[in-house]
Amino acid sequence: MNSAAILRFGACLAVALLAAPAMMRGQAPADGPVLLLTPDRVFDGVAMRPGWSVLVRGSRILGVGAALDAVTPADARRVSLKGMTLLPGMIEGHSHLFLHPYNEASWNDQVLHESLALRTARAVVHAEKTLQAGFTTVRDLGTEGAGDADVGLKRAIDDGIIPGPRILTTTRAIVATGSYGPRGFDSRWEVPQGAEEASGVEELTRVVRGQIGRGANWIKVYADYRWGPDGEARPTFSVEELTRIVETAKSSGRPVVAHAGTAEGMRRAVMAGVETIEHGDGGTAEVFRLMAQRGVALCPTLAAGDATRQYRGWKKGVGPEPAEITEKKASFKRALAARVPICMGGDVGVFAHGDNVRELELMVEYGMPALDVLKAATSGNAKTFHLDDRFGQIRPGFMADLVAVEGDPSQRISALRNVHLVMKGGQLVRTPSGPP
Repeated sequence: MNSAAILRFGACLAVALLAAPAMMRGQAPADGPVLLLTPDRVFDGVAMRPGWSVLVRGSRILGVGAALDAVTPADARRVSLKGMTLLPGMIEGHSHLFLHPYNEASWNDQVLHESLALRTARAVVHAEKTLQAGFTTVRDLGTEGAGDADVGLKRAIDDGIIPGPRILTTTRAIVATGSYGPRGFDSRWEVPQGAEEASGVEELTRVVRGQIGRGANWIKVYADYRWGPDGEARPTFSVEELTRIVETAKSSGRPVVAHAGTAEGMRRAVMAGVETIEHGDGGTAEVFRLMAQRGVALCPTLAAGDATRQYRGWKKGVGPEPAEITEKKASFKRALAARVPICMGGDVGVFAHGDNVRELELMVEYGMPALDVLKAATSGNAKTFHLDDRFGQIRPGFMADLVAVEGDPSQRISALRNVHLVMKGGQLVRTPSGPP
């Protein structure tokens, strides 16, 4: 056998070995048309791979590597992505599809004055914008007064009625009685709340079970909120109450996520067994070490604070930086130093849907290496959300959720804004000319 034949045989063998894991799991690629995607480089969820291509059949990835021509069917459709990076469909970790930017309408006005029909219509548009931006999965962390409408939105997407990302639902967040909003009204009136109130272990058990029954994939709890004597954030639930929430949810296979901005609220939530902490503004080195020891991820939502400060008049890059932004940077660096798992999630809805990349840009700006940010938005979030058996990486047998962007986002993270192609489950939902 000459050297050229040996090389061809080696290439075929490499592709066969790459495909083997899918077959060993009994997940042979689905039938359907075959696409060969040829970018300049592939970020596979772990590392950047120059010169790699990706072979897709139906809804699954069939092969990945530098030498796929030898096993590519003659009738395969070849898609040239010259100058581009192909990466897994990104996963948004903290979204509110039923909210729109607070500089358009305040949170109170959205909850109190916008009808459910209007908010759902907005959510449909938000879902499509999210998908078109390259985010093929989102964890939506509360409808904020829109009840269980996220479950209906999820079904409409899953049934192919409307375009959008896969949604992990939480329905209504759980808050301690009297701690949330809207508030400040005459006590004679019952005002609709932006979340579901509960107190005590028995009532919390009932509420968690009710949310599961209505379709929640995750359970969200507010471990603290702005209800202190002077409006400052204070813990809302005891460790015992939080533990009951986690135990009840876990018995049905649901993880728990906690809103927590104070060190004590974070500590209680971690001790109770939650899987992610949202915001974490007041996290101390000690609390972050505890999170790292227990494998609890931080979703820092940097973009939400960046946006709200600008709504209040801060002109970024001009004049002094607000103290809250300076402290947020320091808090994020403490989390990185403690090696806390980082979840990528921006609290999108506070700012515009489709602008999700804003969070990734700030993660880099605040000190996280770009390659680590890409991992957080793909394989990292897939692992955190228990999806890593089929999402978050470009591997044989995994779902063909793929995004092509112009340039190399590991060198310039803003390249993620230059989306040329989006594929969800093997279906092209965005091409250079727009939606197919």
